[in-house]
Amino acid sequence: MTRTLVVVGHGMVGHRLVETLRERDADNTWRIVVLGEEPRAAYDRVALSSYLDGKSAEDLSLASHELLDDPMVDLRLSTAATGIDRATRTVSTSDGSELPYDALVLATGSRPFVPPVRGHDLDGCFVYRTIEDLDALRSAAIEGKPGVVIGGGLLGLEAANALRLLGMRAHVVEMAPRLMPLQVDEGGGQVLSRLVGDLGLAIHCGAATKSIDGEDRVRSVTLADGTVIDTDVVVFSAGVRPRDELAELAGLERAERGGFLVDEGCRTSDENIWAIGECAAVDGRCYGLVAPGYSMAEGVAEQLLSLGEGTFPGADLSTKLKLLGVDVASFGDAHGQTEGALEVVYANNAAGTYAKLVLSDDARILLGGVLVGDASAYSVLRPLIDRELPAPPEQLLLPAGSGVDAGALPADATVCSCNNVSKEDITTAIAEQGLTDVPGIKGCTKAGTSCGSCVPMLKNLLAECGVSTSKALCEHFPQSRTELFEIVQATAIGSFSDLIGKHGTGRGCDICKPAVASILASLGHGHILDGEQAGLQDTNDRFLANMQRNGTYSVVPRVPGGEITPDKLIVLGEVAKEFGLYTKITGGQRIDLFGARVEQLPLIWRRLVDAGFESGHAYGKALRTVKSCVGNDWCRYGVQDSVSMAIRLELRYRGLRAPHKIKAGVSGCARECAEARGKDFGVIATDKGWNLYVGGNGGFTPRHAELLAADLDDEQLIRLVDRFLMFYVRTADRLQRTSAWLESLDGGLDHLREVVVEDSLGIGAELEAAMRRHVDNYADEWAGVLADPGKLARFVSFVNAPDAPDPTIRFVQERGQIRPGPVALPMPAIPNQKVLT
Repeated sequence: MTRTLVVVGHGMVGHRLVETLRERDADNTWRIVVLGEEPRAAYDRVALSSYLDGKSAEDLSLASHELLDDPMVDLRLSTAATGIDRATRTVSTSDGSELPYDALVLATGSRPFVPPVRGHDLDGCFVYRTIEDLDALRSAAIEGKPGVVIGGGLLGLEAANALRLLGMRAHVVEMAPRLMPLQVDEGGGQVLSRLVGDLGLAIHCGAATKSIDGEDRVRSVTLADGTVIDTDVVVFSAGVRPRDELAELAGLERAERGGFLVDEGCRTSDENIWAIGECAAVDGRCYGLVAPGYSMAEGVAEQLLSLGEGTFPGADLSTKLKLLGVDVASFGDAHGQTEGALEVVYANNAAGTYAKLVLSDDARILLGGVLVGDASAYSVLRPLIDRELPAPPEQLLLPAGSGVDAGALPADATVCSCNNVSKEDITTAIAEQGLTDVPGIKGCTKAGTSCGSCVPMLKNLLAECGVSTSKALCEHFPQSRTELFEIVQATAIGSFSDLIGKHGTGRGCDICKPAVASILASLGHGHILDGEQAGLQDTNDRFLANMQRNGTYSVVPRVPGGEITPDKLIVLGEVAKEFGLYTKITGGQRIDLFGARVEQLPLIWRRLVDAGFESGHAYGKALRTVKSCVGNDWCRYGVQDSVSMAIRLELRYRGLRAPHKIKAGVSGCARECAEARGKDFGVIATDKGWNLYVGGNGGFTPRHAELLAADLDDEQLIRLVDRFLMFYVRTADRLQRTSAWLESLDGGLDHLREVVVEDSLGIGAELEAAMRRHVDNYADEWAGVLADPGKLARFVSFVNAPDAPDPTIRFVQERGQIRPGPVALPMPAIPNQKVLT
C-alpha cells in the first residue's frame, strides 16, 4: 500500500530526504509531495556566492531531471505551508490546497536575522540567503562605491566577497573582536583579518552598528564608536533563526531558543511529524550547517522505510572553506573548551599561515584545531578527532607535511562528514568494486561529492589499498604521454623510430604510434602524412576523413563560428550533387557530406579548397568547432559580438592537435544559445566582457564546464585560452578529454586557475609562445595533400588497381538522398544454446 509523505521545504536538506527516499524505496511505498516556497527547485545554497562569479541558477540546481520526472514525486514550487491540522493529518497551503499525509517532514530551514537597528528597513538594505536576494543585490550594486556587510562570520565574508565581485569596496562590521568568531580563535582571526585586508576589504572588528542612516534609502552606516561609512548598500549577514512558525499553528513544541523540538530520531512531539535541517532543534539545539541536516534527512528516510532506527549521530561541525581565496578550517573543539585542554600553535606571519591543535591534558588525544592560510592538513587531521595522535603534534603542524598519511586513520574514522562515509566504507568499496580512481569512489560512496575537502584523502586511500595505475603509455614506453611530450620537446626528436630507439623498446603498437604522432603534430613536426608519420596515424587520419560503417568517408569542411556565405553554401550543394553525397547539418554548425569513396576524396577537396574551404579536422584529435549564437549584431539580448569572437578563436586554434578532440562555444549573453557550458572551453558574454569556462563535454557522460575567469576583455580571454589549451596538450593523458583531465589534476580547478590565470608555475609566457608557434605555422592539411603527388597516391581503394572503386559499397535512396545499403558486418560466433519454450 502506497502512503503519502508531505515534505515542507525544498532546500538542500529537504531535497536530500527526497533523493534518499527515492533511491532506497524500491517498492514505491511512499508517494512524496514537496512544498517549495521559492520559485525554483533545490539549489546549492552553500555555493550561492558563485552565482555572482559566473555560475547560473541552473548550475547551482540540485534537482536532477530523473527526480523532477519521477511520478512518485509531486514538487510544488512557489507554494508555502500555511497550517497543519494534526487531527485530520492535513497540511494547508498558500494556493488553497488541503494535502492529506501519512507522515509529515518539516524542512523549513532558517531565515536571516536582521538586527533591529534604526534604518534596517530602508531601501538599499539586503539579506544574503536566496538567488533572488543576490539578483536584487546585483541590481543595486554600483561599481567603485562602498558597500557594508553587517556580520563578519562565515556568511558575512561570503557576502563581502559578493560585493567585491560586483566591483564594490566592501566594509565588514563584526561585533566580536575577530572575524569568524565561531570557527577560529584569536590568533587565527588576526591572520585572517590581515589576509582579507590585503585583498582590499576594510575590517571593523569589535564594532557595533548604531544606525543605518538616510531618508528614503541608505546613505550611510554609523558605528557605535562614531565611525560613519558612506554607502548605498548594506547587507545583513548576522546569523540566522529557525523557521518554526508552523509550531504554534500546529501545537508542536519549540526549543527554548527556537526550532521544532525533536528527539534523536528527529521526531517532534507528534509521532507522525519529523523536522530536519536548520529548523530542527535536536534535544534543544539547532545546527546551521548542511552536513548535520543531511544526516538527519538520511536518518528519517531510514525510519520511514523501516530500515533502522535512524537516530541522529550527532553533528560534526568541522568546516573547511576558501573565503576570498584564503583557506580556513576548524574542527572539533577548536576553542579548547575541554577541561585541561592543551594547545600547540604554529604561526608564520611572513607566509600568512596559522595552525593550532587542541589536545587532551596528557597531549595524546586530538580534540580539535584551527587552520588559516593553509588548510592542506585538514583531510588528515579532522578524522583523527578524539583519537590518539599518530605522530608528535609539531610534526602534524609544520609545513611540507608530517609524513602522516591515510594509514594513520582507524577504519571507523569518518572521512567524508558531509555524507557520513567512513574510511572502511571507502576501502571496502575500492576492494569489492575494483575502484581505481577518485571519480569511481565518488560515484560509489558519495564521498567527496559535497564540499570536496576530503578528496585528497580519497587519493591517499587508493594508494593505501595498493591501487597504483602504471604511468606507462604502453608496453613499449615506460613513460607517460606527458613525459614523452617533454622528451620530444626537449630533445627535438622528430620521428617515432628515433623516439622508440632512444627511450622505448620494440616496434610500437596501435596505442603508442597514434599517441606519438599526435605529440609530433602538436609540436609542429610537419604534415601528418609526411614520410614515417603517415604510418603512425589512426584510420581516420590516414585519409584525413572519418570512415563510415559502409567503408565510405565523410567530408567536413571548416565553417568558422558557423558563419557561411551564400556562395559557399552553393559550392557545398554543387559538390554534393556532383559526387552524389548525403548532406547533413550538424550540431556543431557545419555541413557534413557523407558517402565519398576514398579515391573521390582528393577530387572533392580540390573543389572545396579552390572555393576557399579548409579541413574541419572532424577526423582528428584536434579542435573541431567553435559554435556561436548570432550575438549582439542580430539578437536583442546579445551583449557582445559572439560570432566575431567564435571565428577568431576557431581560426586561431584550427589544426591544434591534442590528446582528444576539442570543442568550444561562444554565447553572446547569459541565455547561452551556443551551449558553451557543454564544451571543452566555453565563452559567455557579460556586460563587462567575457566569462571563460573549461572542462565541459556532452556525450555519454555530460559535464558542465566550470568558471575559470570572469569579465575578461578580448586579449585577456585569448591569452588564457592559449595557456589553457597548451597546458592541456602538454599534460593530459592519451585520449583524455579536458573534463577527465581537469578531474584528475591535483587541486582540480583551483590548481588549474593558479597555473593558467595566476601563472603560479611561471610557464605562462612559455605556453603563450607555444601557441604563437602553432598559429604562425598553421597550414591546411588537405591543401598540403593536394600539392603533393606522393600524398595523393595514398587515396586508392586498391593499391594494385588504383582506378578501381570498391565494389562492395552500395547505396539505397531515402528521403531524396543516399544512405548506406545493407552491410554484412562481422558478428561474433554464439555457441548453441538450449531454448526454453
